[in-house]
Amino acid sequence: MATWIKSPLATLDAATAGGIVIDGSRIAETLAAGETPSGTYDQLDIFDASNLILLPGLINTHHHFYQTLTRACPPALNKPLFPWLKALYPIWARLNADMIRASSKLALAELLLSGCTTAADHHYLFPKGLEEAIDVQAEAAKDLKIRTVLTRGSMSLGEDQGGLPPQSTVQQEQAILDDSRRLIDSYHQSGAGAMTQIALAPCSPFSVSTELMKESAVLAKEYGVRTHTHLAETHDETDFCLDMFGMRPLDYLEHVGWLNDRTWLAHGIHFNDTELNRLGAAGVGICHCPSSNMVLSSGICRTLELQERGAPVGLGVDGSASNDGSNMIQEVRQALMIGRLRYAADEMTHQQAIGFATEGSARCLGRDDIGKLTVGAEADIALFSLDEPRFSGAGDPLAALILCGAHKAEHVMVAGEWRVKNGEIPGLDMPALMAEHRALAAALYGG
Repeated sequence: MATWIKSPLATLDAATAGGIVIDGSRIAETLAAGETPSGTYDQLDIFDASNLILLPGLINTHHHFYQTLTRACPPALNKPLFPWLKALYPIWARLNADMIRASSKLALAELLLSGCTTAADHHYLFPKGLEEAIDVQAEAAKDLKIRTVLTRGSMSLGEDQGGLPPQSTVQQEQAILDDSRRLIDSYHQSGAGAMTQIALAPCSPFSVSTELMKESAVLAKEYGVRTHTHLAETHDETDFCLDMFGMRPLDYLEHVGWLNDRTWLAHGIHFNDTELNRLGAAGVGICHCPSSNMVLSSGICRTLELQERGAPVGLGVDGSASNDGSNMIQEVRQALMIGRLRYAADEMTHQQAIGFATEGSARCLGRDDIGKLTVGAEADIALFSLDEPRFSGAGDPLAALILCGAHKAEHVMVAGEWRVKNGEIPGLDMPALMAEHRALAAALYGG
């Protein structure tokens, strides 16, 4: 059955003012105002969107699902990045498979409910007994039928080698590389419509060795997958790189073979003008994480300057221990507001902020089949209602969605299938999931 999402209250441009027609998993037609479908369909279901805002499904390009278990964590409150990590590493070292399963499922459910249809997760903790954490995440994503890029993170540089994480959380490098190959062979899908992809993601310069960074780049090129890491998040990181490697973070990235268009970086805050030019020339993507950057007092990403120089800029909620949530439509507002502390109001617009979460994020992930409402694109969409007190009196519906603080989607479709209907995920027992998740969080804290 084809579906006509008819005459939305607002959308991103005039080309879809009359709606879109979805046939199977893709968009078959886009309609301007007053137009009707021209294709031949066995059956055409009409979905009245006249009271709803239509957007491409939002794309989250950096997250840590497991961190939903440690929101507002008392030992980590009111700390910048390095002390925050030192407070949390011992807690996270106690993670088990049940905790990964519940935290991943809860994070993905939160994301779906906020209008997100594709999520990239950066999982880098593999304490003993948790070697198959990515497999557990893949199962959770399959259950919820949401697109994912599951990045095989890693930490190999423990405290004994001058790194930040405790030794109990690091792995041997050959084990990391072997498991990376296994995961790519087992789960990675290439091409348009891919539901599950794998990327390689050594955690950060302060938690992996130079050799692992280099070997990961070689392996990613061999398999045609993308590479991801945290970079230029804080001044402490810059100081660490200067002390440890004798170079700034971006110079280190180039030194290990990562300065190319297969790479996207989380945060990317502390780059100078010359480095912005190098990032743009190489086509390196940057995932902007505004809420996390504010919570950890890390700084403000130079988003518009990166875009002007050719670097794709996407959006990510980051971990739920530094956000402390998994809500993409709220993150769009955060990107708009923090952007206006650096740029003029007529430069950082609500359309720009939405663009980070849609086409910009798609470019970071190397995808041209999602993040847009065009013929042939995947049928990943989010529909939002303004039927709440916070929107009453609003003039421009699209601007109101962001400025007035939307926090939930009414309906969400992934690959042509409804995954959120009337604000709920069909088939998901949310109270039971939350009860399990809370109990596991309590057990994690309690040790």
